[in-house]
Amino acid sequence: MKRLLATFHVLSLTMLVFALTMLIPLGVAFFGGDQGLSAFARGFLLALGIGGALWLITHHARSELHARDGFLLVAIVWSGLPLLAAIPLLLYYHEAGMPLSFTDAYFEAMSGLTSTGATVLSGLEHLPASINLWRATLVWIGGMGILVLAVAILPLLGVGGHQVVRAETPGPMKDERLTPRIASTAKALYLVYFGFSVLCLLAYRAVGLPWFEAWCHMATTMGLGGFSTWDEGFAHFDSLPVELVAMVFMLLSGINFATHFTALRQRSGRAYLVCPQTLPYLGLVLGAGLAISAYLYAKGVYTDPLLALRYGMFNTISVATTTGYANVDYTTWPLFAPLTMLLLSAVATSAGSTGGGIKMVRAILLMKQARNELVTMLHPHAVSPVRIGGRVVDPRVMSSVLAFMLVYGMSLGVLTSLLLLSGLEPLLAFSAVLAMINNTGPGLGALGPMGSFGSLTDFQTWVCTFAMLIGRLEFLTVLVLFTPMFWRK
Repeated sequence: MKRLLATFHVLSLTMLVFALTMLIPLGVAFFGGDQGLSAFARGFLLALGIGGALWLITHHARSELHARDGFLLVAIVWSGLPLLAAIPLLLYYHEAGMPLSFTDAYFEAMSGLTSTGATVLSGLEHLPASINLWRATLVWIGGMGILVLAVAILPLLGVGGHQVVRAETPGPMKDERLTPRIASTAKALYLVYFGFSVLCLLAYRAVGLPWFEAWCHMATTMGLGGFSTWDEGFAHFDSLPVELVAMVFMLLSGINFATHFTALRQRSGRAYLVCPQTLPYLGLVLGAGLAISAYLYAKGVYTDPLLALRYGMFNTISVATTTGYANVDYTTWPLFAPLTMLLLSAVATSAGSTGGGIKMVRAILLMKQARNELVTMLHPHAVSPVRIGGRVVDPRVMSSVLAFMLVYGMSLGVLTSLLLLSGLEPLLAFSAVLAMINNTGPGLGALGPMGSFGSLTDFQTWVCTFAMLIGRLEFLTVLVLFTPMFWRK
């Protein structure tokens, strides 16, 4: 019981930090005089009150977290914070006399915090600035993880953060540290994230976006969770310079932020060359972008090769990096192109980036393991360990990767089947689950970039919400909570 209270104590601190982030849209609503002022004022007080009450109940139970406590905390935080994040949305829509169910509000909040970018809302350009700012800020916070933020700035008031970050960090190489202390590591990663965010903001402003638009799209670019302030997304701007800025920073955000940190600390680009993920990631995404552009030109979708390159490259980078921006309705293209882009989102981004999916490092390890199996078939006595980055991969890491892939495939199949049972069309069901599990955002058909998930039933929406959660927390982190051994003393 004491350790459970200690876990909830850290949760209370995280909730208090999260409540403070509501001051950003609250300030915008106050000084801008928009209709979200009351919703954010009451939402802030509610979130602060809930977090404060939980802190009063648990503050006497501070202690070091064990590994299983970290898993429990991560699951509770990522399922609980969307409840707080949804409060201003529910209050605003209620005050405006527009229907928004709890299911849809929770979906929207979960989509933001998991950096998925799928939306149930429409008429985005008519929403108060504070609401759109809040949606974008959720993506920015969720990009590196609210727990990493909490570890960096508290630093947990004496509570160890290694177990928390180990459970939260995406990818199989969770124990790699950049600095001796986990709090320093978190600060370093967030400093890089913040620095790139400032550069992205200034770049968007330099190519003509107003400060508000620049902030919102910076936040969702760096978090790789393509919420926009317009229903048409980047098609509204119809600006090649704006799209170029987005492409550059989407590509940067898909690289391991530890690699960025190392490159900046060493003042050398060699870190990118020796990183086992960066070059394969860039090669795959850019190569696929060129191939899809050529395919669109060959199929006559665009008769101008430069136009084909512009649309093919932008949307491929966006979907492959799990961002979900669009500058055209690519669901009208021949099915091969959007489906390929969606499949790329499963493997393209690097572990340690703000992207979702399986991650490039797992794909590399699986290919190396498959090659070794072929070698073993021809040479049964050969010893050929899997190596990556010049190091032999621990067999436990390979077992973890194989287990992850098994659970990934099973989850994709089970959740797609649930949507099919609910009456959703096969292509919509498969693309929705794939987009949610990979935290990509838009799917295909009516769930594409120019549509929304608002047409789904409550059951279908909850299936998609669960897919977002387990995809963001990489399946095993959540599913381990449902095993009897987790709860044994």
